[in-house]
Amino acid sequence: MFSKRYSFAKVTEMGCCGCFRFAFPRKTKRFLRPSAVSRNHISQELLLNEELEDEYDDCSYNGDVTDTGNGDDGEFRSPAKRSEEILMYRTQHGLICREFPVKETHKIIRSEDENGNKMVNEYVRECKIGSGSYAKVVLYRSRVDGKHYAIKAFHKSHLLKLRVAPSETAMTDVLREVLIMKMLEHPNIVNLIEVIDDPTTDHFYMVLEYVEGKWVCEGSGPPGGLGESTARKYLRDIVSGLMYLHAHNIVHGDIKPDNLLVTGTGMVKIGDFSVSQVFEDDNDELRRSPGTPVFTAPECCLGLTYHGKAADTWAVGVTLYCLVLGKYPFLGDTLQDTYDKIVNNPLSLPDGINPLLMNLLEGLLCKDPSQRLTLKAVAEHDWVIGQEGPLPQYLCWCKRNKLQKQRTDGSSADTLTLATLTIV
Repeated sequence: MFSKRYSFAKVTEMGCCGCFRFAFPRKTKRFLRPSAVSRNHISQELLLNEELEDEYDDCSYNGDVTDTGNGDDGEFRSPAKRSEEILMYRTQHGLICREFPVKETHKIIRSEDENGNKMVNEYVRECKIGSGSYAKVVLYRSRVDGKHYAIKAFHKSHLLKLRVAPSETAMTDVLREVLIMKMLEHPNIVNLIEVIDDPTTDHFYMVLEYVEGKWVCEGSGPPGGLGESTARKYLRDIVSGLMYLHAHNIVHGDIKPDNLLVTGTGMVKIGDFSVSQVFEDDNDELRRSPGTPVFTAPECCLGLTYHGKAADTWAVGVTLYCLVLGKYPFLGDTLQDTYDKIVNNPLSLPDGINPLLMNLLEGLLCKDPSQRLTLKAVAEHDWVIGQEGPLPQYLCWCKRNKLQKQRTDGSSADTLTLATLTIV
């Protein structure tokens, strides 16, 4: 029996909502600030993906693992009030943005179907998607609705053994990510469908929307390129999803192609909230960057405080650069060299590039965060609008409720009306 403190049943009863990719960081891999990094060679694969092998079976939905950046001092992990505290308050007071809650199941029945295929409750196992140090991900089909789902299976005992900070285990990060995933619902964020947690067993499961597509760079990423038309389409979805997160005071912290999945119809969905942070208000100041080195903003490389939303926007710029040009704008042979280039090297763009695209990339990859384009400015940029027109405005569930209440109360505090926004 596990402590109620770490019971998913206990956490999930407070409220529900959805997101994506229930991915956990592996054993902490500490990347030092540039001034403290030796000149020893670090492979470019490590700079891009930071993936280290472990003896325990693990996987993440899209095969990516991101450093938690926890370090030895827990205070570098979170804003002034910890994300966990803010999330607990939101769930306890019903401050979530989801029309229908995540399904909560507290009983696990493991069986087989008539063909001998393994089952977990209503879900029939079809094939394994991946594995690694924290979990395995398997494709299942529901016998209730016939749909496919990506199910992540975890061992609670294993998470409790993995220490990511002096006073925290991997379970701490897991609970924070679960709470974030329960907050959100947006067409450009992969959705959490169900949490299966039996307090009498060591297993728990995350039932996720199955994205039957690819990663945004799969088969066409560095080296290579997608071309402007496809890159524009993908960028519009990325910006839409990230604007939604920022509007809810959530910083993603690790935007990059490997965390962006494309559905069979070509829609991009953002995943991996394993290093995300939540804020009470618009003060998004952080003191340590946990993301992937080549997507790290210059201000994050200096070991100083920085603003999470601006850092997310820089990562969008690096991602767009990758999508269009098929390479990374700043990449060295070592971690120190990569950081030095991010901070000091000018942005290099090829001759003959579309002037509008050049202007957008220069604005996104502006080294001064105070002068960097905001996501709103990106959404209104001529290159982004292109032939498709302005980005559809998504009226989220909590905003709909607020506007409906204002209409009922006769309030005009918010000038938006239900008629002016498209619910997509």
